[in-house]
Amino acid sequence: MGKKWKANERRAEIMRILESRRQETMANFAFHFDVSIRTICYDIDSLMALYPIKTVQGNNGCVKPEDGYAMYQSFLSEEQQETLLEIFPMLSEAQSKVIAGLLRAHGSRHNMERIEMQVFNCFQKAGESARG
Repeated sequence: MGKKWKANERRAEIMRILESRRQETMANFAFHFDVSIRTICYDIDSLMALYPIKTVQGNNGCVKPEDGYAMYQSFLSEEQQETLLEIFPMLSEAQSKVIAGLLRAHGSRHNMERIEMQVFNCFQKAGESARG
């Protein structure tokens, strides 16, 4: 019998494994941590509430991160996002594209709709200014 993992340690290690392997089966996780598949299911359910990971059913079933998700990606704080959105209308088109990319890549998921609206509105205004 190997190391006795606490739930939070096991879940952090599951995320590290997914970061390096990009997918793994629940059976392999259960074997690795010397716990039941049911325990791993509970862990995955808890992790799915916090991270964009998904389960794939069937013969090649596994747990994996959503496409394009980087596990330990850094995010902007709410204050940083707010500041960038406030100055966004004052930027040149080239600067706006750079800031829009930063906001899309590092903004929090719950702000994404607002970020996209701000980007759309600024580019729409820039297009009207160029025509008028």
